[in-house]
Amino acid sequence: MRFKVISCQVLTWEMNHVLSRSPHSIVTEILPMGLHDLGAAMRPRLQERIDAADEEGYDAILLGYALCGRGTEGLRAGKTQLVLPRAHDCIGLLMGSRLRYQDYFDTHPGVYFRSPGWIDFQIQGQTLEPANSAANYTIGERQTREELIARYGEDNGNYLFEQFNAFRRRYSGLTYISTGVASEDNFRSLARAEAEKEGWIFEEIEGSLTLLERLVNGKWDAADFLVVPPGATVQGALGESIVEAI
Repeated sequence: MRFKVISCQVLTWEMNHVLSRSPHSIVTEILPMGLHDLGAAMRPRLQERIDAADEEGYDAILLGYALCGRGTEGLRAGKTQLVLPRAHDCIGLLMGSRLRYQDYFDTHPGVYFRSPGWIDFQIQGQTLEPANSAANYTIGERQTREELIARYGEDNGNYLFEQFNAFRRRYSGLTYISTGVASEDNFRSLARAEAEKEGWIFEEIEGSLTLLERLVNGKWDAADFLVVPPGATVQGALGESIVEAI
């Protein structure tokens, strides 16, 4: 089978790991993690890449995304079926199950999450820019106070920085998701340092690549994956299904 994977940059380490073990012929396109900050404006960027892949004769276009704040809602399959995991966001993907994520969330309110990809491409400021990647978006919490002041002036820059980072006051803990796909000592140390800086409780949990493995291996059971047939559109759904095709 020939697949096209369109995936968020935050999953790069994990996606590379599962792709190297897939029996299928797969072409990968990584999009900047900053797209997630665009909210609803994320959808047209993804649709553009889906439409381009639709002309290349793949058996399926696989999305390394979840519902992602409804950023994938409204995506339309052209001639090629789309496949995406049933999860609210990348935390569920990295934990390997939306149900495991929900259980953890219910017992750990007020927790912020980090993973190897989040730290590599956000805290350390590294950016993958393959030739076929969309432009890098550096917005939201990824911009420093100095960058905002330089762009918008001192008063506006200070105001925007405070607004972008106000979310931190809602959290009391930071959980590092270890996915075991890289030498993680540095990532773990940076996550712990961030927790200490914010006065948050630090915890580490073991992630799981099972959803990503099944995605790239073509194991799309209806309980954990949405297969969007040609001409149908992704729609957010209530309950455990999270997404549906209409």
